[in-house]
Amino acid sequence: MIFAEAERKRFEGPRHRVTHIGLGILIAFVVLAVQLWRLQLIHGFEYRINAERNRLHPQRLTAPRGVILGRNGEILADNRAACDLVLVPAECQDAAAVCDEIEELLDVDAADLRGRIDAAKRRPFEQILVKRDVAKSDLIRVEERAYALHGVYTVVSPQRRYVHGTTAGQILGYLGEIGPDELEQRNDRYSMGDYIGRDGIEQTYEENLRGVDGNTVVTRYAWGQPQLRTDVRGKPYIAKHDTHGHELEEAYRVDPVQGGTVQLTLDIDLQAKLETILVGEVGAIVVIDADTGAVLGMASTPSYDPSVFVTRGSNRERAELLRAGRPNPMVHRAFRETYPPGSVFKVLLACAALEEGLLDEHMTFYCPGFYQIDGAGRKWHCWKRYGHGTIGIVNALAFSCDVFFYNVGRKLGPDLINEYAAKLGLGACTGIDLPREEAGLIPSREWKKEYFKAVYPDQPWEWEWRTGDTLNTSIGQGSVAATPLQTAVLMAAVVNGGYRVRPYLNAALGPQREGPFLSERTVETVRQGLFKCVDKDPPAPTGTGNQAKIPGMTILGKTGSAQVVSLVHHEDYETEEEIPYHQRDHAWFVAGVLDREPRVAISILVEHGHHGSSAAAPFAKEIIEFLYRDQPNPVTLAQRDDHP
Repeated sequence: MIFAEAERKRFEGPRHRVTHIGLGILIAFVVLAVQLWRLQLIHGFEYRINAERNRLHPQRLTAPRGVILGRNGEILADNRAACDLVLVPAECQDAAAVCDEIEELLDVDAADLRGRIDAAKRRPFEQILVKRDVAKSDLIRVEERAYALHGVYTVVSPQRRYVHGTTAGQILGYLGEIGPDELEQRNDRYSMGDYIGRDGIEQTYEENLRGVDGNTVVTRYAWGQPQLRTDVRGKPYIAKHDTHGHELEEAYRVDPVQGGTVQLTLDIDLQAKLETILVGEVGAIVVIDADTGAVLGMASTPSYDPSVFVTRGSNRERAELLRAGRPNPMVHRAFRETYPPGSVFKVLLACAALEEGLLDEHMTFYCPGFYQIDGAGRKWHCWKRYGHGTIGIVNALAFSCDVFFYNVGRKLGPDLINEYAAKLGLGACTGIDLPREEAGLIPSREWKKEYFKAVYPDQPWEWEWRTGDTLNTSIGQGSVAATPLQTAVLMAAVVNGGYRVRPYLNAALGPQREGPFLSERTVETVRQGLFKCVDKDPPAPTGTGNQAKIPGMTILGKTGSAQVVSLVHHEDYETEEEIPYHQRDHAWFVAGVLDREPRVAISILVEHGHHGSSAAAPFAKEIIEFLYRDQPNPVTLAQRDDHP
């Protein structure tokens, strides 16, 4: 009895354990079934898409940038086929011999190349870069030895080409690799390593010039990367094997679309002439169509070749350009540097005073060589030591009498000066379609109070506008600052009859002008003074711009010498040549042509050139002769009904 009971208890344990195990297995199968149901029915579509994505690999095909054309359809910037030489180890029968051959042909370090091949043994079909952007002469040598270079291929990609080098380089701008912050903002069209416009036309019209990338989709294994190659015509295709040797198949492809074309108003022959004229100088020249605002030429020196940033230029070369001090070749002086306009500003004063009726062609002032406020106190000197005597507006413009314009400035006052500056294009951005334009400055009562309040917070008497401030402003000195482009717009208003034009480079923008802000009588009087400034009419005295005179042409002009430092600093030097370069006056000359087509406005600035009459006016003559006489296809010399 005891044995029977013990035996029964002995075998009950395993039966319970089996029951528990079976229950556990059942629960596990239930959980597994639920999970399978969730994966297949609830999330099945999602995982199927992910699996398809793992199987299909998109390969981006970079779109070429759009072409930039000149005024007459000349190519200024386009794309060339840049060839990179690559080596595929799996297709190379004798890697050591091939490396030695490449070293002899292309001056590539064979030992370094062999080391990179050894490092890629686990990915035998990966393309190893041998040399980037191979020159055409090197490619010819490679093709001649192709029978001994198994596994060596060229991969072609579009590379930006600037046809004229430094000519118009600052206007076209340059390309640079996109940064992480920009990538976050533009991730719909850009990828890391892409190039983007960094300055000039390339930056302003980036959205238009940037093409639409294509793509090709290939089937692949879970690992390995497809390899992009190009055929003999430069068309990209996918290699038959990925980096691990797995065979690939192209599912479909969408070819890239090239960026749009931008045609400029720039005359590249004129632009080259302007840059040649400025060789050896630091300065800027602007030539615009006075009636439309179209920029025909706009030079600045020193300049740079934008090809350095995209082709074979070294990193050191690029870094030196970007870190350059003054004079900085990366800064276009025509619209991104401001200077005191000096006597060129007198054109604005003459227009304002005549238009307001504070002056007419018969009114005169006496110039003894200096001006004193209310006949006492400090003397404000005229550039002509013994004065111009009794002088009216026409001769005051022709001979640039400071004392005359001191009187005119006092009649106008700072408020009217600011009003007409705004109307005629000074003290504000012109609106040219280039980035980072400087606005310049025409000082006002409000500006002085705000500025000097920050500089002298405890000296409120320094915040007030004084008569001396008006006198300084009247001759374009003191705090007055303008760009050469702004002075060209000012001159254009005199040439076209009082309209303020907006300068533009993209021909698609077309003309845009406001006004007229000047009456015919005002324009006629100012033109007489500016014509006399250039005209040579012995035995009468000639104007300060007589070196721009071309017989048989109606040329307007105004010289300017803008002080960089007080004249006190020049008193210790006997001759102008002894004055240190950075203390010399800037030389200005603005000009206009009335009796030719197109009517143009010209602004010339030579940094530290002393005098506009000698340093800048001769340049204007050379430019005008080139525009209307020296070109292979000269502009039609047509008369206009609206000329004086």
